[in-house]
Amino acid sequence: MRILETNLNFEIEEFKKPLGFKGKFVKGTWQVITYLRSENNFSIGLGTQSVLWSDSNVFAENSESGGNALMFAVTQYALKILKGEKIENPVKILEEIFDQIHQYAKKITGRIDLRETFTLNSLVAVDNALWVLYAKENKINGFFELIPEQYRNPFKYKHNKIGCIPLISYAVSIEEIEDMIKNGFFVLKIKIGADPENDGDREKMLKWDMERIKKIHERFKDYPCQYTKNGKLPYYFDANGRYDTKERLKKLIDFIDKIGALEQVIIIEEPFPEELEIDVSDLPVRIVADESAHTDKDVVKRSQMGYKGVALKPIAKTLSMTLKIINEAEKRNMDYFCADLTVIPILVEWNKIFSSGIKTIPELKIPVVESNGFQYYKNWENMLKYHPFYGKKWILPEKGIYQLDDEFFKVSGGIFEISQHYKNFVG
Repeated sequence: MRILETNLNFEIEEFKKPLGFKGKFVKGTWQVITYLRSENNFSIGLGTQSVLWSDSNVFAENSESGGNALMFAVTQYALKILKGEKIENPVKILEEIFDQIHQYAKKITGRIDLRETFTLNSLVAVDNALWVLYAKENKINGFFELIPEQYRNPFKYKHNKIGCIPLISYAVSIEEIEDMIKNGFFVLKIKIGADPENDGDREKMLKWDMERIKKIHERFKDYPCQYTKNGKLPYYFDANGRYDTKERLKKLIDFIDKIGALEQVIIIEEPFPEELEIDVSDLPVRIVADESAHTDKDVVKRSQMGYKGVALKPIAKTLSMTLKIINEAEKRNMDYFCADLTVIPILVEWNKIFSSGIKTIPELKIPVVESNGFQYYKNWENMLKYHPFYGKKWILPEKGIYQLDDEFFKVSGGIFEISQHYKNFVG
């Protein structure tokens, strides 16, 4: 297929309250809408931008809007490159153009050490549009048929239940956590690495994390859970690279063990800044890579450092790159699951259809996918109406669980359908 025409726009969606992670706070996100047209078909692609998650240096050096504008400019540059190009498949074209786009991103951000995830995040809307167009051109109607043969090995399952993981950021109270549990959510994803006095003091960070974890465990340690093999609520700690030494992380783990919570910890995600290449193979918990696993090559590297899992983000690093990432993770017997980027309802479907075909984390009885947009977006209820299948029971979790029926699989969560709301932004 040849790309004859492109277009691009964005919509800003505000949060109800600031989202805290990496010691910073985000007030909202830009939703990017791309349009691609070939001779016979057109497609719309969506992507949620997160500058703080993808490169905290860019976030720190610019205003929140300024950082988003830089990422948006990278998306625009990618579309310029694609216009007029003949494309064999999305994975191949991403491989061909990524380096050129990443060099441009380095130039406009002024950072020679720009993280590849920044550029990948900018390409999600483009990549999604390419996959939808590719499906139309080749008359493919299902997500799993869309996946190229060499990347199909991990997709051996068909799960009809997926647990939804909400996000427990710094500002979420114990009472709010209890409400989540009562509503059926069972995996507690807890952000750690706060900067309580905004002075960068890591000892204060550690003390704050210990106190927070202790309070959560004291309240919820005896809550039963039907979806875990040990019958207890699982803890998932996300540090977003805030721990600066292995010794400090060990202090945290030792404390978790001391209070009797270690058996419930299924994940500690991204504890260190990625430039600290620390071997974690001797730690008594599953250490999982997220931002540091930019590409499939990084997965190989992290595996060699003792990382036992990887957070998959087709909605943040492109489906094309995520297929390569899961392939390498599968070869190395790593665990994996789909994590969120506080994305809009339609993008959650890309994670859900992906998750419905892959293996489950060993401690859990059903697969899980993170989705926290309902917690943070001011406009979430209206955004649900932008979904082409608005009102279907599989769109929202029921008592914390997505119930996936035959219709969900037939339409692949609606990822190939055009949302009129977003189409209006690009003509």
